[in-house]
Amino acid sequence: MVSESVAKRLLILSSLFALILLLPPPAKSEIVEVDIGGEINEGTVLVVEKAFEIAKERNSAAILIVLDTPGGLVSSTEKIVSLILNSETPVITYVYPQGAFSASAGSFILISGHIAVMANGTSTGAATPIGIGIAGTEVEDKTVKYIASYARSIAEKRNRPAEIVERFVTESLSLTAREAYKAGVIDLMADSKEDLIRKINSERIEVNGKILKLDDEIVVVEKPLQAKLFDFISNPQIATVLFLIGLYGLIFGLTSPGILPETIGVISLVLALFGFGAIGINALGVILLLLGVIFLIAELLTPTYGVLGAASVVSITLGALMLIDEPLMPQEFYSSFRTFIAGLGIGLGALMTFLIIKVFQLRRRRKRVGGEALINQKGKVIEFKNGEGIGRIRGELWKIESSDELEKGDEFEVVGRDGLVLKVRKLEKS
Repeated sequence: MVSESVAKRLLILSSLFALILLLPPPAKSEIVEVDIGGEINEGTVLVVEKAFEIAKERNSAAILIVLDTPGGLVSSTEKIVSLILNSETPVITYVYPQGAFSASAGSFILISGHIAVMANGTSTGAATPIGIGIAGTEVEDKTVKYIASYARSIAEKRNRPAEIVERFVTESLSLTAREAYKAGVIDLMADSKEDLIRKINSERIEVNGKILKLDDEIVVVEKPLQAKLFDFISNPQIATVLFLIGLYGLIFGLTSPGILPETIGVISLVLALFGFGAIGINALGVILLLLGVIFLIAELLTPTYGVLGAASVVSITLGALMLIDEPLMPQEFYSSFRTFIAGLGIGLGALMTFLIIKVFQLRRRRKRVGGEALINQKGKVIEFKNGEGIGRIRGELWKIESSDELEKGDEFEVVGRDGLVLKVRKLEKS
């Protein structure tokens, strides 16, 4: 009987111990902080994802996203907003420090937080889509409507004034921190992180059914190397440069086979397409690029003294300008991108077209070596008998054959070649 009682107790204790192991660790009051500064791209997504993973592993009280951004890629913004809206860990979005702003795509991240905060002297909004096509900066009405409805859906999810948030897109409305607070777009104003923590604790804000309680311990997430690489490649200008280098590298490799041009071309194209995975690609831009390649090949096969080569440069430059279709990049990007890509496209296109044509011409000349180079050349008969003999051409002795009657000293013209034997015809003496 005693042994059975002991066994039952051991069973109960082991069950309790197993249950304790299965229970999640107690929640900490620490905060996991991640900074979004500069343009929003795939590198930004990676560092934000890392912050969410760390917060989940440590069972942290909240995630603090510090914003100071002019905007960025739509697809990257959508991924970050989706992470925030579906997060079980409370997310605090904070425009900081004073003088910072969270414009365009950044305004969507701000309003998606469980608690949205701004410091005095900051601003948000101005999310009107902008085009980058060669015709101007206007975008299609359906793009504006889509982004406006996206902003409204985020505001409705967080019980923020949807009409005002929608005006960020339709009217390029921009609000100061105080204006945003009065309108209900944000929940708090705080001029420092310590002030933010103090106000959240004093307000006893409820998130996901629990009162949010924070302490001063902040775990700052550093940007990993992979995110830095993504930052570089996802930059629309860098992705376009890599695309052009890859395109011309493959064309150059086709006209002058070798390991290096094709290797550089393939690597550059892969990196460019990887970068374009975060960027909307305009179909017309791709068509113009393909036309540019066709024009260049046509110039090589049927020389037009540069006419088709020039058409190739123009097509590829226009294609590069229209390749990017990102409506929420910073305003400065739109003003500089056209000039940068136009100069790069014309300069690189003209240089590569010139080099490719020269290499192609050189390859054609190389075919006319030895006997081929002697076609239409003139020479003199050294000796000739029974339809064959020896002739001197450009100081060299060649075996010759002819259906004409030739004698020593006669002049002839080379009309063909059969191996090491030249076919000649007699030239009449003037």
